[in-house]
Amino acid sequence: MSKVALVTGGTRGIGAAIAKKLKEDGFKVVCTYVGRDEPAQEFNKQTGIEVFKFDVAYFESCKSAIVEIEKKYGDVEIVINNAGITKDRFLHKMAPEEWNAVINTNLNSLFNICRNVIEKMRAKNFGRIVSLSSINGLKGQVGQTNYSAAKAGIIGFSKALALENANKGVTVNVIAPGYVGTDMVKKIDPTILKGIVSQIPTGRLAEPTEIAALASYLVSDKAGFITGATFSINGGQYMQ
Repeated sequence: MSKVALVTGGTRGIGAAIAKKLKEDGFKVVCTYVGRDEPAQEFNKQTGIEVFKFDVAYFESCKSAIVEIEKKYGDVEIVINNAGITKDRFLHKMAPEEWNAVINTNLNSLFNICRNVIEKMRAKNFGRIVSLSSINGLKGQVGQTNYSAAKAGIIGFSKALALENANKGVTVNVIAPGYVGTDMVKKIDPTILKGIVSQIPTGRLAEPTEIAALASYLVSDKAGFITGATFSINGGQYMQ
């Protein structure tokens, strides 16, 4: 029986690329979304991947949805924490609502999702958790104190969770992409986008499929000895 893989924010961009790749790998993939229904249903129609609408920023929503998913498909053994938002503004102008929205969706969602699957993973002595951070969680970014804090928090969360579960066959890792050629990024003003690309040593944006390829490997049986690691995919833009 295929393992069940849950991809949050999985109906577009990087999340969609990962979801499609995991389906190709033979997993039973389900995706979450919280925004517009029409694009999500179109994604479902094109891929055959079922979508569940709930807000990962709220614990009870995650709990209810995961119960529903597991009743239908079985225990979630693979988690890709991909859901994220931005509300960019200088801190001295940032509203509490803008701070809290980003922290809740981008960071607190990891607790909301993982808390509801980790016990069964431990009981089975198997689990794969991969969370999407960002280059800006590593180096910071002007106008993104909320986003950078959340994405940096993902790394600390994942290292601690990896240590807690390493002896239970559960691996926890992080992918920190740089600028990726999603539809959203490609809509940036061409002049601004050209300036962004000029800062990337490889001279181009990443392809969503390149992020998906790493996620695919990290959730595979071959990656059982990799845990607590953060992988940068940024074309050399930021090296630690």
